Amino acid sequence: MSTVPLWRNRDFVLLETGRLLSTMGSASTSIAYPLLVLAVTHSPAKAGLVSFARLLPSAVFGLFAGIAADRWNRKHVMIAADAVRALAIAGLVVTVLLDRSAFWPIPIVAFVEGTGSAFFGTAQAGALRAVVPPRQLPAAVGARGAREATVMLAGPPLGGALFGLGRAVPFFVDAVSYAFSFLSILAMRTPFQEEREVDTSRLRSQLAEGFRFLWDRPFLRTCAFIYGLGNFAGPGLLFALVVIGRSEGLSGGEIGVLTAAFGAFLLLGSLASPLFRRFFSMKAILRMELWAWLGCAAFLVWPNVYVLTASILPVAVVIPVTNSVVEGYRVALTPDRLLGRVESVRSTISLLIAPLGPLTAGLLLTYASERAAIAVFAGFGLVLALWGTLSPSIRNAPSLDELDVLQRI
Repeated sequence: MSTVPLWRNRDFVLLETGRLLSTMGSASTSIAYPLLVLAVTHSPAKAGLVSFARLLPSAVFGLFAGIAADRWNRKHVMIAADAVRALAIAGLVVTVLLDRSAFWPIPIVAFVEGTGSAFFGTAQAGALRAVVPPRQLPAAVGARGAREATVMLAGPPLGGALFGLGRAVPFFVDAVSYAFSFLSILAMRTPFQEEREVDTSRLRSQLAEGFRFLWDRPFLRTCAFIYGLGNFAGPGLLFALVVIGRSEGLSGGEIGVLTAAFGAFLLLGSLASPLFRRFFSMKAILRMELWAWLGCAAFLVWPNVYVLTASILPVAVVIPVTNSVVEGYRVALTPDRLLGRVESVRSTISLLIAPLGPLTAGLLLTYASERAAIAVFAGFGLVLALWGTLSPSIRNAPSLDELDVLQRI
């Protein structure tokens, strides 16, 4: 594949445009889901249950999604996932319009949407690798981080504002965004996988092969566990921000603006990612993110939603930088025939605990206190920071210069 600037790579632009639209809709409903549940039930615990249901499929179905991505046509998997998500969200729109007091359809639709996201997310790693050369993968992941940061910046305020227009409105927009993603994937020309023979071995053996590849590489293994466990804190803190903001009398739009501040700093980190990669080693970048999570402890001293927002902004700067180096290195290093399974094993490890973040926050905010909820996440962050600092695998992290060798293969 000839190396051209990413912005001139037609299929990369199509892939990212579709993802931009669909994740914009999803970011809007990340605010709309808890606002809808709070409006219907007035229960933070039930709102946490819905966020749990939306994240759970990535942990439950991640391994099966990896097998599907390596056995089936990845483009077909992604198209089907978008279709399922669009139909599920459209069904919720109808339900909300017909019965404004119904609760149980909300977690069911959230679970179905999360299932589609699990299959789409695993297959899209192969799509990215197919359309981008190895040496450009960190930059491509960084560009995707900028897209996600833009979504985090604009999506939550949009979701809050749309919810103010009507409870069903943000979900209608989300359904339309999945339809646009469907069309963008359909228009791509590059095959999403190399030519491969059908693997007739048992599913357990196929999964074991992907797991061994990850496990036999200490750096990839350690990153999967440390940053996977870190996914407990991120969703939990952002969910807590929504509930605490609501308890302090903020409107949906105002809460969306606070969440968007996190997105603004994600965007800042994405734009600064090339500078970080130029001046800092991978080891330094990884440790920056781990220690930045401890900022949320400021809330324990001054329990205010604005303090909580400000305390998590530094980590937002480092997250896209970390993702660009770790994900770019991993995707470039993994053979195409194993990519779906390796990504599914990694995502299963990474996301196994993620659904528990909002659930734990919801329970603590309901039955304990706001300080207790944030203290749990601060303590958890301290453990991970110490682990990352002392880990030999992080201390001996590889250099991105190794990707130059893969470029020549």
